[in-house]
Amino acid sequence: MKIIKKNFIALIVICLTISSLWVSNRAVTPKEASWADVVAESRTGGYSLIKTDELWKKYQKGPENLLIIDTRQEWEFRTGHIKQAVNFPIEPTWLSRWQKKTPLEKFLGPDKNRTIVFY
Repeated sequence: MKIIKKNFIALIVICLTISSLWVSNRAVTPKEASWADVVAESRTGGYSLIKTDELWKKYQKGPENLLIIDTRQEWEFRTGHIKQAVNFPIEPTWLSRWQKKTPLEKFLGPDKNRTIVFY
């Protein structure tokens, strides 16, 4: 009877391990964000939004005064990016975005008057 209990517990542990690995490693197709989602997220994060033509004007005045963060993967960044942009890759899953939130906030610093640009 003891052997049956041990085997049953081992089977449960194996099933739980496989289940947790499957859930945590499966590919998640990101939901396509609407403009309303972008606006809501910027309000929640305390960011202001600007249009690309306004960014271009600021960039022409002095790109050294801008901090542009490209969150695409490194291979995408290497294929082309805005000069002086910093690559901070974030996988398109909720877990990886949650895990990178604190390091990105530390990188950006305490400034609450940030401007976010999506490209």
